[in-house]
Amino acid sequence: MDSSFKGILYPARLPTFHRVATPASVSNLVQWFWIPEWDIEPGRTSRQHLISYPASNLVVQTTNVVFSGPTTRAAHRDLTGRGWAVGALLLPAAVPFFTENPASLRDTEAALPLAELHLSVSAAMNASDGDNASDGGARRERAVDAFVAWLASLGPAPSEEALLANRLMEVVSGPDVSVIEEVGERLAVSPRTLQRVAKKYIGLSPSVLIRRRRLQDAAELVRSDPGVDLAGIAAELGYADHAHLTNDFQKHLGFTPSTYRRSFKA
Repeated sequence: MDSSFKGILYPARLPTFHRVATPASVSNLVQWFWIPEWDIEPGRTSRQHLISYPASNLVVQTTNVVFSGPTTRAAHRDLTGRGWAVGALLLPAAVPFFTENPASLRDTEAALPLAELHLSVSAAMNASDGDNASDGGARRERAVDAFVAWLASLGPAPSEEALLANRLMEVVSGPDVSVIEEVGERLAVSPRTLQRVAKKYIGLSPSVLIRRRRLQDAAELVRSDPGVDLAGIAAELGYADHAHLTNDFQKHLGFTPSTYRRSFKA
């Protein structure tokens, strides 16, 4: 499966979208950077539907900087006019720099007074370099460089506990774990420790993280492989049966896998 659009329900509706790899200097803080840019005709709106990664994001927008907490359900964002955003998909070790209680920001976002970060990233994204004004790649590179420099200045290196939280997220993001006990065996810690670390650094339980990854994988398979029957997808991803897959879609996305697949045929 192509992970570039994982979590994006309708990739064809995306504006220009770029994912930028994280440099080594902040590799313990950021999973990757993402930069959408759009120019929508007046009077029109582009609605982006998401099953976001169950993690927090720090996002520099044209007008402010927001911390977006972990999500538990599908969401959408309406784009209008012309704009851009530069986001960092945060690893758990970065979260304590911005909030002591990530669970309190589930499915919501909070504006942060980070004027220096906003100024440096905005200057890069809004730059006009004469004949190179249309060189979006150079603008995006400078914007990420500015973001990285700011993040690198935040404070001391992450603690061992914070790095354990990063490893927890890495393990539950893989396709071959289905219960918290398997995660504990991989990391050589107890399920109770995992629960505590997940609460402090992520704001969601390990079980919720596993279910969200499975739902993202299911949506991607339903969309990208119309030749595979839904019962086969359910079995591949560890659902008890087709009905459980359908219930998961209905509960978290508001529609069934069949409805989702038909929307692409239409």
